[in-house]
Amino acid sequence: MFDSILDFLNPINRTEISGDASYKDGQIGKFVKLYDEEFPDLDEADIVFVGCTEQRGAALLHQSTAPFAIRSEFYNLYHWHSDIKIADIGDVKIGKTNSDTYAALKMVLHELMEAGKTVVVLGGSNDLTLAQYYAFADDKKAIDAVGVDALIDINLESPFRADNFLMELLTTEPNYMRHYNHIGFQSYYVHPRMLETMDKLRFDCFRVGTVKEHIEEMEPVIRNCSLLSFDISAIANASAPANHITPNGLNGEEACTLLQYAGMSPNMRSIGIYNYRPERDVEHLTAKQISQMLWYFMDGFSRNKREAKIEDRESFNEYHTALAEVDTIFLQSKKTGRWWMQLPDKQFIACSYKDYVTASNNDLPERWLRAQERP
Repeated sequence: MFDSILDFLNPINRTEISGDASYKDGQIGKFVKLYDEEFPDLDEADIVFVGCTEQRGAALLHQSTAPFAIRSEFYNLYHWHSDIKIADIGDVKIGKTNSDTYAALKMVLHELMEAGKTVVVLGGSNDLTLAQYYAFADDKKAIDAVGVDALIDINLESPFRADNFLMELLTTEPNYMRHYNHIGFQSYYVHPRMLETMDKLRFDCFRVGTVKEHIEEMEPVIRNCSLLSFDISAIANASAPANHITPNGLNGEEACTLLQYAGMSPNMRSIGIYNYRPERDVEHLTAKQISQMLWYFMDGFSRNKREAKIEDRESFNEYHTALAEVDTIFLQSKKTGRWWMQLPDKQFIACSYKDYVTASNNDLPERWLRAQERP
């Protein structure tokens, strides 16, 4: 079934990843189906990992060792989620140019997502997000996406794609980015006019302080999205020593929580972890941090499997409210406690308890207003 992508992939060596040691019973390395000598059977796989060592978009000519370093830590963790089947199909082959690598990664992602798989990219530089996006755009599918990054990468003065890829992502025509959310930016690195531009485009940006104070409000933001791009610069140096951009940012637990939210999203099809530079790491702590984020992604994925469909109204508490003379319905899942609210077009979008409280006080939740502003 996946013969069309085999030419774009290099297998990986299980022995090298494990350091010549055997995995213990219960460790993820015992459960994952690896593309080692033979391509694995992906029929039952829920989550598929793929590495991409491309980082020329960040002006780095050598290939990244990030996928290897992350796997080495991740497969040593214990597998708590027996309902989740995972596979690892190796690394995308590097092309003659970085655009060639984007094209190869895009084809691999597209094929896997078409087969109903959720794909995790263990990558080099963050411009690989473009391959994630074009895997959706090829089918002319409008998507919501979320980026987690200390910076907003629209530096038009830089010749490097990693510094300005968001411009292409958000403005290329035809464009299938219905909505973009940026989580964790640090104000002192972002020109005020940049935020004004993002607001005019009706995209939502959440500064790191807001995220840390109200991280639960990020769950509905991520739940609506199909694509997540996570730049490790968003994590404070103390939790991710390979981050040399800033000493401030999310702590390790907060980064894990955001990935857990991504796993809980019924829409999430593609996530990427970018800008991890193992040569800058200290005692493999950043690789350990990322591996634990992936563990929480699987935890969220397992939780979402148990969530009821929105059509199954008996599984939800239903609340009718009239906000600003507009009748609407809020739903709360009896299984997970998560909230949804109905828009005037009768569609339900993810929301939070805070939105329900706001509506109960006859005020329009900002999330409701922003959704109405979008085409």
